[in-house]
Amino acid sequence: MAKRDYYEVLGVNKNASDDEIKKAYRKLAKKYHPDANPDNKQEAEAKFKEVNEAYETLSDSQKRRMYDQFGPDGPQGFGGGAGGPFGNGTYTYSTGFDGFSDFGDLGDIFSSFFGGGFGGGSRASRQNAARKGADLRYDLEISFEESFLGTERYVTINRRETCPTCHGEGSKPGTHPETCSVCHGTGQIKQVQTTILGQMQTMRTCSNCHGTGKVIKEPCENCRGKGTVRNQVRLSVKIPAGVDDNQTIVLRGEGEPGENGGGKGDLYITVHVKRHSIYTRKGNNVLCDIPITFTQATLGAELKIPMVDGTMENYRIPDSTQTGTKFVIRGKGFKNLNGSGQGDFIFQVVVQVPKKLTQEQRNLLVELAKTMNEQPPVKKRGIFG
Repeated sequence: MAKRDYYEVLGVNKNASDDEIKKAYRKLAKKYHPDANPDNKQEAEAKFKEVNEAYETLSDSQKRRMYDQFGPDGPQGFGGGAGGPFGNGTYTYSTGFDGFSDFGDLGDIFSSFFGGGFGGGSRASRQNAARKGADLRYDLEISFEESFLGTERYVTINRRETCPTCHGEGSKPGTHPETCSVCHGTGQIKQVQTTILGQMQTMRTCSNCHGTGKVIKEPCENCRGKGTVRNQVRLSVKIPAGVDDNQTIVLRGEGEPGENGGGKGDLYITVHVKRHSIYTRKGNNVLCDIPITFTQATLGAELKIPMVDGTMENYRIPDSTQTGTKFVIRGKGFKNLNGSGQGDFIFQVVVQVPKKLTQEQRNLLVELAKTMNEQPPVKKRGIFG
């Protein structure tokens, strides 16, 4: 099923400010929270996830910029799933729902659902909730030809991964984390105070388990109870033909591992295209200067134009071509990432004047100039001459 437009989900226009997006999100998240809709929990949960997904993308300036450019599923032709260009990952510019990990300072939305009091309950609950892993960034430099043709490159990154010894539990093999005896696995302690206004209930993070709800008595020696270890990983990245300088490719699920059952973060790869000595790019068009001789410009000529892919293209220029004249070879530019079609190859001719002439060549040019009513060159004479 096609995803709804994120701006439509939040009820804002595409020019909405960050504050307008945040305000709309707070309102909808509170409206559709499952705990606020006990009679229609399933539908409310679906809408709640949709609102969270839209906000997670539009509240991040980089993700919002890519969404505005490519839409929720990334550029067409990038592929996806196990058979996509990354194999075990996909090109994508949308994000999923991972509990309450990305709600930031919006504790007031949940304070009425978790024994709130002054909001302490919601903070403790979020600390023990599933959290998505951190995203990673990587800068990749490629050649002009690679950006034109597409390529496959390998990148090496350092990231935390699930400990292979304890499988992420953090406890010594043969043992398991135990439920905290103080908070009974909730990660929070309920406190009731009697005031002149009546009884006030607040929640605080359990100091015994630090909000995790579990206590590790015998930590894993490999990860020292953290459940993760830092490793160096080599990943294959397929760069699509037509990618431009400073565009970002996302490898979904190749970031840091999540916490409390949350999903992995993503890897953002920003592509930097090296400058070329001959070609430049403007949009999806390739620009190039082609030197020609005086006689070719005057009489016309069949030129062999070198393409970016290494092939040669025959092109006939007419007689009396002036320096600076531009010619277009259709469909020989960069591929369009966000759909079908291809840019053009535009070359500009530059007439080159010979630096040295034989006496015979010079005499011929003098005679030619006479027939064209031009003033011939004046022969230089000596000082005493």
